[in-house]
Amino acid sequence: MDALIAFWTHALAAGLFAVLVGWQLHLGVKGNGQRLLLSSLAMTCLWAWVVATEPGSPLAMVAETARNLVWIALLYSIAMSDEHAERQKGVRLVYGAVAAVLGLQFLADTLPHVMPPDASLEAGLVTTAALLRITAAAGGLVLVHNVYGQAAPASRSAISYAMLAFAALWVFDLNYYTIAYLGWDWTQTVYDWRGLVVALTAPLFALAVRRNSLWRIRLSRAATFQSLSILGICAYLVVMAVLTSVLREADGDWSTNGAIALLSVLTVGAIAILPSARARSWAKVKIAKHFFEHRYDYRAEWLRFVDTLGGTREAGSLGQRIARAFADMLEAPGGILIARDRDDNLVQAADWGWPGSTPPIASDADLDALWDQLSKQGHILELDAIRGGWAKGPSLPVPRWMKQDETIWVGIPLIHDHRMVGLVLVAAPDYRRPLDWEDFDLLRTAGRQAASALAEALMQDALAKAERFDEFNRRFAFILHDIKNLVSQLSLVARNAERHADNPEFRADMVATIKSSVGKMNDLLARLNSESGAASEKVGAAPLKDVLGFAVAAKNRGHEVRLLGDIDRWVHADAHGLEQAVGHLLQNAVDASDPDQPVIVRVDGDGDEVTIAIIDTGRGMDGEFVRSRLFEPFASTKDGGFGIGAYEARALIGAMHGRLSVESRPGHGSNFTIHLKKAAPEVAQPTRKSA
Repeated sequence: MDALIAFWTHALAAGLFAVLVGWQLHLGVKGNGQRLLLSSLAMTCLWAWVVATEPGSPLAMVAETARNLVWIALLYSIAMSDEHAERQKGVRLVYGAVAAVLGLQFLADTLPHVMPPDASLEAGLVTTAALLRITAAAGGLVLVHNVYGQAAPASRSAISYAMLAFAALWVFDLNYYTIAYLGWDWTQTVYDWRGLVVALTAPLFALAVRRNSLWRIRLSRAATFQSLSILGICAYLVVMAVLTSVLREADGDWSTNGAIALLSVLTVGAIAILPSARARSWAKVKIAKHFFEHRYDYRAEWLRFVDTLGGTREAGSLGQRIARAFADMLEAPGGILIARDRDDNLVQAADWGWPGSTPPIASDADLDALWDQLSKQGHILELDAIRGGWAKGPSLPVPRWMKQDETIWVGIPLIHDHRMVGLVLVAAPDYRRPLDWEDFDLLRTAGRQAASALAEALMQDALAKAERFDEFNRRFAFILHDIKNLVSQLSLVARNAERHADNPEFRADMVATIKSSVGKMNDLLARLNSESGAASEKVGAAPLKDVLGFAVAAKNRGHEVRLLGDIDRWVHADAHGLEQAVGHLLQNAVDASDPDQPVIVRVDGDGDEVTIAIIDTGRGMDGEFVRSRLFEPFASTKDGGFGIGAYEARALIGAMHGRLSVESRPGHGSNFTIHLKKAAPEVAQPTRKSA
């Protein structure tokens, strides 16, 4: 019964793959990839038929090895379809290693049939052949993962069926030969149904055949490194397993001692090398040198570099991120950024993971001279070459402490717009190596990018300081404008004092006016402090009766101002700021009007909005002035005017979430309207007294 199952399942697989061969021939064979695909289908068909007719024969084992070898060749052709594939020698090494395992498998299968009978030798070869088959299946799975992981996104859907079929075949082989190696009783049962698994992959290959023209991939250094790592691990495990089998089968002769010695060397080597950072660094350098055309994966390095520079505040300051970006690029433990401070002195601006002592940077004339030379030449400092006397290029005035400190490995100047803005010193990694042209080109290019980021940060810092000074100047201009109004008010009081000094009512009004002016001056001084100014502008419910009454009373002494409308309304506003804004607009209206022309303040509104209109019949303004200059600082139609009143009024009203609109025509006066949100009276605030 078991023989019939094995025959019919493998015969079914042979028949299905024979159909696939005929279909591929019908579609045509044009390129090397299609020829390899046809060969793999034909070899799978042949292997299945040989296993069905001669199970367990040497021919069946040879056919299986040949089938796997053709499959590996097909995967190799897919991997080499990328135009830059030849640049990665490591890819060829991985495929060569798996092919070598298949070659050893062929020898292990054929040697028992060409050598004199020897039971112990045959047992060892059988065990070795099983281990090699396990390794070949594992290597095939690594290659399938590598190819699919490197495939271009547009081609993954086309290649996925073939990769799934290869994965199914080698996963089954891996489990089958593991079971056979362990000697479990149901090994034969698994073998009998092997043909059915192969037959089930035929539809997947059929779907892949239809779209084989889209099989394109891009190579990945990371995937190649992973493949090499997995290959090395598999090789180590195979050698260990073979040696263990030899020790188990041998009878104490010289081979036993040799196997024990080799096993000990491998074990001690793994324990000593794997945890060593220096050994890992050495291995990575050698792999990059011998298996890749370029030392760096420039795309990955650049993305990581830019991502580090643009990190968040939690990742450290910009200086720390720059030092870290270069340290990561060179796989170094840390770095230091040297830059100029506000007094133009060279200082240690930042450091990240620096393993040595703090360099004596301050007050070093040699460092200033080196800075000037690097600004002109832009050379990368290779300190090991300078210390050893084999540095190329012009001689540079390198400070003595930089030569003596063995921790310092590389210096990268950061040059922006022909000006040096920083110098990054990178600490030496565990494995020190001489730099080559790739290192210099990459570091020089990355230095420009980092210099641009650092220069931009310095400009932003300078801009922020300028903005703070601008804010102070803006506040001072507002205050100067308000002082002008206070001076005018006090001047009026002084002129009237000469005529009405004996009038008790005038004296009381004068004292109240002076107190009010002093209070306003104290408020102006407090507003010079940005924090206190922001704290004083509190928006809440404010009564228009008090606010407008104070503002109108202050302007009504020298010019008639009429307050009309329902002034018993409440608005959402800062009472002090609203009084100030209305005062500015009233002062402008008074200045624009003839002495006999009154200024009107009218309160109106409906719904949730209250409007305060300041109306005059004075000179008025043209549309161009209103549109482009009215609310710009230092623009005024008055002789000797500051041009601040309207600008500050709009700023104050905007801070209350209000709006200021203007209607004006030359010769017909102006109408400034303040729009504020209506408030409920019950949330009244205490008001202050004024003259």
